[in-house]
Amino acid sequence: MKFRRLGRSGLQVSEIAYGNWVTHGAQIDDGRAAECVHAALDAGITTFDTADMYAGTAAEAVLGKALRGQRRESLVLSTKVFFPTGPGPNDGGLSRKHLTEAVHGSLTRLGTDYIDLYQAHRFDERTPLEETLKTFDDLVRQGKVLYIGVSEWTADQIARAVKLARDLGLERFVSNQPQYSMLWRVIEPEIVPLCEREELSQIVWSPLAQGVLTGKYLPGQPPPAGSRATDEAGARWVRSFLRDEVLERVQQLVPIARELDLTLAQLAVAWTLQNPNVAAAIVGASRPEQVRDSAKAAGVRIDPAVMRRIDTVLGPVVERDPTKVDSAE
Repeated sequence: MKFRRLGRSGLQVSEIAYGNWVTHGAQIDDGRAAECVHAALDAGITTFDTADMYAGTAAEAVLGKALRGQRRESLVLSTKVFFPTGPGPNDGGLSRKHLTEAVHGSLTRLGTDYIDLYQAHRFDERTPLEETLKTFDDLVRQGKVLYIGVSEWTADQIARAVKLARDLGLERFVSNQPQYSMLWRVIEPEIVPLCEREELSQIVWSPLAQGVLTGKYLPGQPPPAGSRATDEAGARWVRSFLRDEVLERVQQLVPIARELDLTLAQLAVAWTLQNPNVAAAIVGASRPEQVRDSAKAAGVRIDPAVMRRIDTVLGPVVERDPTKVDSAE
């Protein structure tokens, strides 16, 4: 496993991070979830990502249980806050009340005294940004959170937060967690340049484009039984990629992967890591062998000429529109 520094901080994260959105507490049972987590640990993965709203808070608890007994100092635990976790009007958002209550819930479910990276899962238009940033700063000063980040914020929202934190002398964000893959590159025009200037790293989710970049979905054929596209909860996210024009071009990547002695999934994950602003790629899994396969993408370097070939193959099916940040989850 290889490691990269997260933003302007001194924190080192594994290039491959294990995430449990969709799977833990929903698609797979706790026993299989633990097997996947242990496979990640065996592969050298130290960074684990979740969110309080995944599986109605169950995902955090499953992850905490699976990591029980591990040396806490060897792990980087990241979770997120914003979406509702209860029925009340204050059970979501980034208000001081919800952030304070939510962090305590996450700490309990994860079975830890502190969260390494606490991320604002979305921007909160209803809460003053100053209130949010001051509360994050308080959580860091209290030792409940070590670093803070955001997920699926626009470039303008990130810029506003960075400036305000600097002006007020508050803890600054060190990372952004966006969707990013060969097929979904909406962060490249605005967010990546901004984050490079302001020293925020990307921790990207869905580097496999919801599984489409594994090559298992074939043009003109129904989705394989048991795949995300056949699951009621997961189909919503993969649907936009299941067009024959996309699937045909994905199949044209297979020879490139073979030339590099990689699986198509490994090529897809490694592709995201060629971007120097990306600190880690989050992979999920329903089986341990999927974790082991994805972990082999760490440290892979792809020649610029091959990167250009990939661009040529995918051509017009790549989404680059920066206005589509936060439009797919």
